[in-house]
Amino acid sequence: MITIAVANQKGGVGKTTTAINVATALAATGWKVLLIDLDPQGNASTGIGIPAEARERSSYDLLIDQATIAECAMPTRIPGLDIVPATVDLSGAEVELVSVEDRTGRLRAALAQDAGHDICLIDCPPSLGLLTLNSLTAADTLLVPLQCEFFALEGLSQLLKTVERVQQRFNPDLGIVGIVLTMFDRRNRLTDQVADDVRSCLRELVFESVIPRNVRLSEAPSHGLPALVYDHTCAGSQAYIKLARELIARLPQQRKAA
Repeated sequence: MITIAVANQKGGVGKTTTAINVATALAATGWKVLLIDLDPQGNASTGIGIPAEARERSSYDLLIDQATIAECAMPTRIPGLDIVPATVDLSGAEVELVSVEDRTGRLRAALAQDAGHDICLIDCPPSLGLLTLNSLTAADTLLVPLQCEFFALEGLSQLLKTVERVQQRFNPDLGIVGIVLTMFDRRNRLTDQVADDVRSCLRELVFESVIPRNVRLSEAPSHGLPALVYDHTCAGSQAYIKLARELIARLPQQRKAA
């Protein structure tokens, strides 16, 4: 199984929207996809149509009680896409993990026992705490949504330093599959400037596909649907379809789904 952490410690950059829609696009191509909601806010779970009262087991059980993926994963209305939802209990996991053995390797141990999925996407919280460290330790690679604004560049540099530390201490094989520019607004001159700066610094690491500001992307979670299902013809959905194609092309050939 290929494991991808969708992470950026800055909030509001489109991590959850990216995780949901990329997972949906991959499932549509025939992959058996697992989405893990590791954000205590549980937005990925809500956005994919799993109400709070239906979340009997969650990512909290996965990390703290060492439950298995099979026990915690739930099917979604998207064929081929399962989710390990998040509950408010996860907000206390950061504190509880401090005192447990192998506190950064809990998620990796759980994923190592899963044989039912081709690919896993982890929606990380907007912080660099133990939940995100668990994700980076478990992941093969990292997908970074980056909002096209000045402060996002500062956050990116902090994230890249964290990746280096994780490589040194916990996961030497962790890579970065790419950076995707989100909330792109061509009417805003700063957007183009930030995009040019990011591409000049990180070159081929930046995906060609950019995710535009799009009303339909914002509306979809309130209906409990990925934008690709809510309105697959909108500009945002089409951008995520292109991003998924680029992502697949960058993944190791020998580990792709048949």
